[in-house]
Amino acid sequence: MTNTLSDMVAKAAIDRRLAAIVLPTIEGMGFRLVRLRLMGGKRVTLQIMAERENGSMEVEDCAELSRALSVLLDVEDPIEREYSLEVSSPGIDRPLTRLEDFARWEGYEAKLETAELIEGRKRFKGVLAGVEGNEVLIDVDEGTIGLDFDWLADAKLVLTDELVAESLKARKQVFDETAFDEIVTEENIADETNTDDGASTPALEKDA
Repeated sequence: MTNTLSDMVAKAAIDRRLAAIVLPTIEGMGFRLVRLRLMGGKRVTLQIMAERENGSMEVEDCAELSRALSVLLDVEDPIEREYSLEVSSPGIDRPLTRLEDFARWEGYEAKLETAELIEGRKRFKGVLAGVEGNEVLIDVDEGTIGLDFDWLADAKLVLTDELVAESLKARKQVFDETAFDEIVTEENIADETNTDDGASTPALEKDA
């Protein structure tokens, strides 16, 4: 069953409307929606961040999901203006958008921001200490504090050596040598793109 999306997954009303359209396709293909944002300005961009249930997201996954969502959005036509579609992975220093994310990444450094002032501050940086009920626990200089999940406006992991090591370990666990029957050479992968910020596909231009 799909959980109710938090404001950090789909923040604005238009984001929530678009999420409702794409979510069945994303989940039906075995992915999880991490974050969706419709970015305005001179060039409108629909940014969709997703991952597989095991946390992996390769360039091929982004391309597969991008193709499926492009067809869906062509049919639904929910955006009146011309826009670009970008599908990407969360990256190593990923945004934390669901309560379970804070439990999953307990022990790692993160930056949290609240919508309103909490005892005179909105920004908190420290080590995640798990969750209790609906509260996110974080170890800051003053000690361990609890922030109600509904208070949060933004949250993401901080890129550290420990986080990079965990990401590499996870990738090795996901990789299955038996699924491949040929050697990958530099020529094979010359056209692939992947950065420390995660896999992504080139933006697809969409006409209104």
